[in-house]
Amino acid sequence: MSSDGNPDSLIDILAIAAHRDDVEQTCGGTLLRMAARDLRTGILDLTQGESGTRGSAPERAAEAEEAARILGVVHRQALDLPDGAVANTLENRIKIARVIRELRPRVVILPYWEARHPDHATCATLGYEACFLAGLSRVNTGSEDRPHRPFKIVYASLYADVRPSFVVDITPFIEQRHAALMAYKSQYANQAQGGGLFVPEEEIRGRTFAEARHYGLLAGVRYGEPFVQREVGLVDDLMLIPVQSI
Repeated sequence: MSSDGNPDSLIDILAIAAHRDDVEQTCGGTLLRMAARDLRTGILDLTQGESGTRGSAPERAAEAEEAARILGVVHRQALDLPDGAVANTLENRIKIARVIRELRPRVVILPYWEARHPDHATCATLGYEACFLAGLSRVNTGSEDRPHRPFKIVYASLYADVRPSFVVDITPFIEQRHAALMAYKSQYANQAQGGGLFVPEEEIRGRTFAEARHYGLLAGVRYGEPFVQREVGLVDDLMLIPVQSI
């Protein structure tokens, strides 16, 4: 039985991203923390990386498998949406909805809905609408899985210039998080191809740790990952609200 009490759930938390390595950058530490709490985590990559400046789709697939092992996820798969041209179509919504019905997550993590890369912004809207579609009993996704709609959708906002709704403390997992990202040698190891576009390998650690340190400071911890939720939060006990005010 999944830890949310649903005997049909294969995973508790599903992170959906446009590209292999997006999850590692934006919420890898959170997946590590959730796995350490005996929650079942998964990743759904929408594309296979065939249009990237560096690396091939097969290389990215092998690297994603190694990163998934480091993150402790129990399920990872990639769909066949075109890299660089992710579109919010009914066909693509159904592809994602089919996975949601199969895995039955309680929580879905999506990228923030405003982003430099169009695939990331589209993924946010596409993922949300797919979560809604997955709960409609009369929608045929091509599988025999029953309708399912996640209880909570949150948005990984690491690269968005917005105030987070909350921050997850990833301090104990910061090194594993970095190792998962660096599993993508085709993307982050120094090489001539794309040299003017990519951050030099020796700077990646400093930059990613600094970002995590910034969000950690906002929440009173050493390293953190930020998230936004659209709905208002609910507090049961004022005495248990974390993060000191003054």
